[in-house]
Amino acid sequence: MNLIKIIETRDGSHSLLNEALNETYHSTHGAIQESLHIFIKNGLAFFVNKNNCEGITIFEVGFGTGLNALLALKFATENKIKINYHSIETFPIDAEVICQLNYADLISFPDSKNLFQKIHSCAWGESTAINEFFTLKKQNQSIHEIKLPVETFEIIFFDAFAPAKQPDMWVFPVLEKVTQALKPSGVWVTYCAKGQLKRDLKSLGLRVETLSGPPGKREMVRALKHSQ
Repeated sequence: MNLIKIIETRDGSHSLLNEALNETYHSTHGAIQESLHIFIKNGLAFFVNKNNCEGITIFEVGFGTGLNALLALKFATENKIKINYHSIETFPIDAEVICQLNYADLISFPDSKNLFQKIHSCAWGESTAINEFFTLKKQNQSIHEIKLPVETFEIIFFDAFAPAKQPDMWVFPVLEKVTQALKPSGVWVTYCAKGQLKRDLKSLGLRVETLSGPPGKREMVRALKHSQ
């Protein structure tokens, strides 16, 4: 069992330290600002601004603390856009750790505390309506074992641990599997900006953009799948 410790990042929001891997779940420069910059601003908001859509399906690799899901829920609620959010996690975090995280105190929108609890308390393996705009399905499976339907998701949040800590998450067959699940004109975002990752995504036919990263990180990657 992994040893998990709550830490406070520089923007005041919590993250977790996986002591077995000696790796944090988010940037120590600011967990919330990192997730907002990478996954919401340059992923979800980018897609919505580019496309006229009333509903979006997101696939997340690495549910973790549920921070990305909470921010996507806030976006959906405030913009009245329906989001079907599908996330996988190999090692779910214990409830006693989750209840100590301060995200719902810092991310303010109607009923945010109860909704954050609902994100974590809803059953694994089942689709659950968190509110009228956001449906969540969490699966306790690894990316290697899960079967992903082809061309199903508009957006991919790739939020696994870093390649140096979890290299098997970033190998070409995994990237190919996830890319195949992305719809044409879909968006793939991650905090990682390694050269090998960008080369692999390009070889899979995606248009790779190297963008400015959040505070404390120079770059991030967004990749776009060509429309057919």
